[in-house]
Amino acid sequence: MYQKAYALAMEIFRLSKGWPPEEKYSLTDQIRRSSRSVCANLREGWSKRRYEAHFISKLTDADGENSETAAWLDFARDCGYLDPPDYTRLADLCKEVGSMLGAMLFAPAPFLLKPLSKNNLTGEILETA
Repeated sequence: MYQKAYALAMEIFRLSKGWPPEEKYSLTDQIRRSSRSVCANLREGWSKRRYEAHFISKLTDADGENSETAAWLDFARDCGYLDPPDYTRLADLCKEVGSMLGAMLFAPAPFLLKPLSKNNLTGEILETA
């Protein structure tokens, strides 16, 4: 999923280079930020998967940023900055990332790390079964 989200962010970056300068601090900045934030939240969540609440929180943030990216894609299409084929491709990829995020949020357990416990005799940190 990270690879798909990353590919989406990079394609948005590539296409948005040709958008009008007056959009630099509005649409262009916002769609680039939100699409990149999906990736950043996924990476951060993955590093926190030992703690279910933190993991779910970061996945929820990624899902929100992905939804925001979808809204900005709609604006880019309606303002004439994205051709219909580009819009459809990017919107489909955005939906695919959203579906994967939804599945992970619905059933996060397979992605979580096992909790750690301490061996009372040696002090060694062990994974619980």
